[in-house]
Amino acid sequence: MHQIRRSEERGHAEHGWLSAKHSFSFASYFDPEWMGFRNLKVINQDRIQPNQGFGTHPHKNMEILTYIMRGELKHKDSMGNEAIIRPGEIQRMTAGKGVTHSEWNSSSTEVTELLQIWIEPSVTGLDPSYEQVNIESVLESGERTLIASLEGGPNAVKIHQDVDLYLARWKEARSEVVSLKPDRHVWIQVISGSLIANSVQLDAGDAIAFSNETSVSLEGSGICEYLLFDLN
Repeated sequence: MHQIRRSEERGHAEHGWLSAKHSFSFASYFDPEWMGFRNLKVINQDRIQPNQGFGTHPHKNMEILTYIMRGELKHKDSMGNEAIIRPGEIQRMTAGKGVTHSEWNSSSTEVTELLQIWIEPSVTGLDPSYEQVNIESVLESGERTLIASLEGGPNAVKIHQDVDLYLARWKEARSEVVSLKPDRHVWIQVISGSLIANSVQLDAGDAIAFSNETSVSLEGSGICEYLLFDLN
């Protein structure tokens, strides 16, 4: 069984300094048919204009992942962390019992484009924490790489939920079959290029969700980058 979420069907918010596309209901965008998928609650594709960003604001009881598609993002939080997030890095912030932070495009000329992902944790009231990992070198092979999981890893941030998040960056025609454990669910988000998933054509910004499948067959004819969420 599958559900397709086309890029052009996503929610869209235009604020001048920010252009955002919402895969799921978020802020003023509400669609009762798209309230999240399993523990995956938010996938926002944000384009932030130069010298603009999100001022200090609070979060609570959410695992927040940020992946930069282009440009850079300056992060500052109430835990004392200050960092620049760049392409080829994955950032995780556990909001836990409460944290405030700001996110800013400090470039005077370049637009920043990113994916921000929210995953509901299995435990609430955690101490806030922060992690940032450079994954650029492991993506060169084109292999699907684990970048976030319950256990974490050398190239993966640790999230407080039974979710395995993979990233693949294909530079040429490629195919693979992803085997799924029983009672698991998959969300595939195409970042760039195009991908065929179980015979369904997906383009940049498109997504597909699978449930009650034993495997997913992926094919690409050229350059492609995608995220694959393996969820309980």
